[in-house]
Amino acid sequence: MGLGAAGPLNGSGAAAWGSCFGAFNGSAGLNETGPRAIASPWFSTAFGLIGLCSNLFALCVLRSSSRQLSSRARSSFLVFLCGLVVTDFMGLLVTASVIIPYHFTKFDWAAVDAGCHLCNFLGFSMVFFGQCPLLLGATMAGERFVGINRPFSRSSSVSRRRAWAIVGAVWAFCCLLGLLPVLGLGRYTLQFPGSWCFLTLLPDAGDAAFCLLFALLGVGSVLLSFACNTVSVVTLCRVCHGRDAAQRRRDSEVEMMVQLVGIMIIATICWMPLLIFIIQTVLQQLRAPARPAALPAETQQLLLIYIRMVTWNQILDPWVYILFRRAVLRRVYPSVRARPSIVSLYPALNPALRRKLTQE
Repeated sequence: MGLGAAGPLNGSGAAAWGSCFGAFNGSAGLNETGPRAIASPWFSTAFGLIGLCSNLFALCVLRSSSRQLSSRARSSFLVFLCGLVVTDFMGLLVTASVIIPYHFTKFDWAAVDAGCHLCNFLGFSMVFFGQCPLLLGATMAGERFVGINRPFSRSSSVSRRRAWAIVGAVWAFCCLLGLLPVLGLGRYTLQFPGSWCFLTLLPDAGDAAFCLLFALLGVGSVLLSFACNTVSVVTLCRVCHGRDAAQRRRDSEVEMMVQLVGIMIIATICWMPLLIFIIQTVLQQLRAPARPAALPAETQQLLLIYIRMVTWNQILDPWVYILFRRAVLRRVYPSVRARPSIVSLYPALNPALRRKLTQE
């Protein structure tokens, strides 16, 4: 998603600027040692470099693996993984291209972005590249749920072209979501410590609606992933403990589920604190008798901390695939055995259909 760290804001007060700067109080809490440490620009630089290198490495591994696959199911899963890694990489690259230069140049937002165009672009990037991994994770979980629990409804499996079309649809939906403030629903505003823009946690009706839409959509994606992955894992446990020893064995389903569960756990740990914080803050602001014109300093600092946690999602996602591949696991645990195919749940299948399914 974003890096969200740099030095204090330069220039005149927020009241003299455009509408995207009204929620940030540049003088709140900046004289304290704690907030200055939280806003250290070295976090942004280190997170950005580590994340970009990790995702580049994962892309190289994915490209090498895709050339060696004959399984259509595994091939389509790699397409989804590739879409996830590309999204994480571009998210870090785009946000870092604005946040890190601000740290080194300390440019004046009032002079550089008086019309809020750069702030709107950065806010759009934060929402787009933040929501995409959550929706892609839910899409991957749903695809594996169908592939494991309803194998006959997709005997030909999802083709690579169709998988890329699904990834493109997720990107298009997130793009539309990110454009809602530009179309009039909500605003993107500058956030503490003055280096990044995000949705506005103020009690205005449009801002509150957009914040709740973003947060509830993210929570729904995480819960959908959890539900689909739980059922899929239970089904695979039945396969792995089955007695059909004569069936051809393969463990690609187990490998994919291990990777999906890892992605889900990372997304839950990194994202749920921010999403719950957004919901709680907006609801508290709406119930407050006096509606503030700017966010309290403590709220701004907590938002920055939670954004930092989200950044770890983009750093750790590629390592889930890099480390939890069969080739790596077999080197660490040489005694790992192949698992029975999902087809072993259906012993009465026609032999020709069984051969077709086990070869995919």
